This record gives sequence, structure tokens and C-alpha cells, in this order.
Amino acid sequence: MAAPLRSLMEDYPRYLQAFQLFLERSSEHQCMREFIQKTLPEILSSIGVGKDTLRVMGVGSGTGEMDLEMLGQLHLLYPDAKVDNEVVEPSGDMVYRYKVLVSKTPDLDHITFRFNTMTASEFEENWKQRNTDKKMDFIHMIQMLYYVRDPEATVAFFQSLLNNHGKLLIILASGDSGWGGLWRTYRAEYIGNSDLNQFTNTGDIRKFLDARGIPYSKYTLPSQMDISECFSPGDERGELLLDFLTEVVDFSKNASPELKAGVLQLLKHPECSREENGRVMFNDNMEALVLDP
Repeated sequence: MAAPLRSLMEDYPRYLQAFQLFLERSSEHQCMREFIQKTLPEILSSIGVGKDTLRVMGVGSGTGEMDLEMLGQLHLLYPDAKVDNEVVEPSGDMVYRYKVLVSKTPDLDHITFRFNTMTASEFEENWKQRNTDKKMDFIHMIQMLYYVRDPEATVAFFQSLLNNHGKLLIILASGDSGWGGLWRTYRAEYIGNSDLNQFTNTGDIRKFLDARGIPYSKYTLPSQMDISECFSPGDERGELLLDFLTEVVDFSKNASPELKAGVLQLLKHPECSREENGRVMFNDNMEALVLDP
């Protein structure tokens, strides 16, 4: 009998190892940087007009690379403005690495960093206890709604923190990506013991925004990931990538033969991937949603 399947988030060191391999194999960060450099400036072009200080918040900021990319674009738009930057990140290790990155990056004297080593829900409680009427000009939530218990409530809370001209940026896997196809087919089978929403995609978010009549703009961020080693039995990198794709610890060892075969078959299907020069390239497309107050 197959062993019970455990969420990859229950084995944080393995999760980090798998995530690092994912970043190496995926064009995700490259396409996000392109979005930040070419599209985000227009989105943010009105948030700081006439302001001496811009209030920015990153939710699930990780090690800070994307935060600093966005802060750099903001500085180009508003070179004379100071920035008050709130960082929300539950991993102490990632917060430490973020701080190291800040210490090594020049020309950040105009930014004040406030680090909150807590989850989004913990931050919400903390914010309410502060009893502040502070409003934000720009809030970004990149690849983090997978790790909250109630994505709708999380989006609603952070949207409520925007000032009149503020913007909320959400970036997640697209519902039309390989992730969307994989999760639609197998989410109920290989994760049943997690109270997080590890399989949330922008299709899910857009459904509840549409249901509430909340307007938003959307942008496609094309990305792909080489998953060829997933089809080489016993390949260490392939096993890690399978864990990351399924969000299951040691998926290849613990899944039933039927489940494993079904997942591998779907991963090769055009719904999820395409073949290019003998490699299997997974559709890692993301989508950016931008909300007003």
C-alpha cells in the first residue's frame, strides 16, 4: 500500500531545495523582470504624483530580489520621493537573506525597510493592533496566495489598505498554464491534508473578483520550465522537480503507481507541456492582476 502523501511544505529544507531547482530550470524570474521593467512603470505612473513619500508593501517577499527590482523602477518614476517599505515574509531565513541583499545593494538610502517576520494572517492581526489609518500606494503579492488559508479574505484585506490612487499587484500561475491543467486534474488526489491553498491560480482569483464585481487589469507573463528529468526514473533532479510540481514530499516514492503514471502522462500532454529539441518544456505561464482600491 502506498504511503500517505505529505505536503512539500511540511519538509521545508526539501521545499527550498526543490524551489531553487525550479528557479534554475524556469524562466519565471526572467519574465517577471521583463514585466517589472516594461509594464509595471505605466501601472505605477499615477500612484506617487505630488508625494514626498511613497508607501510600499511586499507580502511574501522572499529574499527580496523582485522587491528591489520594483523599488528600482519606482525610484526611476519618482526620483525625489522617499519610500517607506513594509516587508511581510514568514521565513526568518529569507528575511535574513533579504537584509543581506539590501546591505550589498547601493543607492537605497531613500528607502526605509520595516521587516515583519510573520504570515499574511499574522500581519493582518498585527496591523489591526497597531490601530493605524496608514494607507499604501503600492502593494505586491507575488506567488504567495498558495500559502494562505483564505485567498479571498487575504486579497480583500490588503486591497482595503490601498489609498485612493493605490495599486495592488497579484502574480500567480495562470489558470491556462500547465499548473492549471495539473491541479484541475489531480489536486484532490495528491493533497488532502493541507489547509493551505497550494493550487490556487489566477483563474480562481478572477472568479471571486468577477463574482464581487471588483474590476482588475490582467497581463500574461509567458514562462516555461525544463522538466525533462522527471521522465528519467531515479534522477535526483527529476524527483525534486516532481515534488515541486505536485507539492508532495518524495512523490515518486510515495504515490501509487497509478497516480504516478497519470501525473507523468499529463505532464507530457499538450495541456501542460510541449517538446522542444528533445526536451519537455512545461508551460509555466503566470498572470498578473492589478486592482485599484
